[in-house]
Amino acid sequence: MISQTAPEGEPHFVLTMAEHTEMCGQMARAFGNDRFEPPAPFDEVVYIVENHDRGWDSYDANPGLDRATRVPYIMARTPTPDAVKTNRGSPDFNEAHHPYCGLLSSMHSWGLYNGRYGFSKFVPRTQTTTSICVADAHRPLIDAMLAYEEARQARLKAALAAEEATHDWVEERHLFQNYKQLQFFDTMSLYFHLRHAGERGAETYVHVPLNDEADTTVALKKIDDRVYSLDPFPFASDRLTITCRGRYVMPFPVDFPPDRVGAALRELPADRQTYELVPA
Repeated sequence: MISQTAPEGEPHFVLTMAEHTEMCGQMARAFGNDRFEPPAPFDEVVYIVENHDRGWDSYDANPGLDRATRVPYIMARTPTPDAVKTNRGSPDFNEAHHPYCGLLSSMHSWGLYNGRYGFSKFVPRTQTTTSICVADAHRPLIDAMLAYEEARQARLKAALAAEEATHDWVEERHLFQNYKQLQFFDTMSLYFHLRHAGERGAETYVHVPLNDEADTTVALKKIDDRVYSLDPFPFASDRLTITCRGRYVMPFPVDFPPDRVGAALRELPADRQTYELVPA
């Protein structure tokens, strides 16, 4: 679950992780031009981008409330035992669709605790580093989850390499090209989803892949509350409109029943936010 910041006294825009990844998918489908290679294999990469956080589905059906804000926790502040289930559940979900989707999803889960393999400088709200911070008390739980994902990755890489149709997909440079594309779509979506328009500023995205041999840095600049420029522009059209579904939520009362949060959110009217991405 993601709860966007809000001006004092105004409702927060709250969205599920499935709604977050839906917007990531809009960018994945539009990515690529004469400078940036599009995702390949297209169907499998777009699928994982659109579903990379599906392990959150059960949690998002009835999320916990952050005591500091009285709205649902953002993903980085979700209690660790719940977060471990989601970060393992997402690769499970994607592997059931295709081994390559499971492999990229597992790399994404592992990367969240390991600086996104060093390919991102994006620091989510409430964090101080690109890695999710782990309390000492939860370190064994996290280490066990990460070891499980390392074993999953080795198993899936071996299976994909053994098949003629997929062995090129797991060549290291190409695999990390797809991983870096996923991180770009994920962190750019988080730029919009974590903060309301008044708090957004310039952002820089490093290691955005041009192809499997070269990356570049993309600079994002806010033009106004709805329009944002990118330099260089990585999408096929000369303008991209992206939309995120969600709901506007006022902070819940202190005595609100925890088991009613999910139902209360679903009773609110559906809404959306729309952004325009343009060349610098």
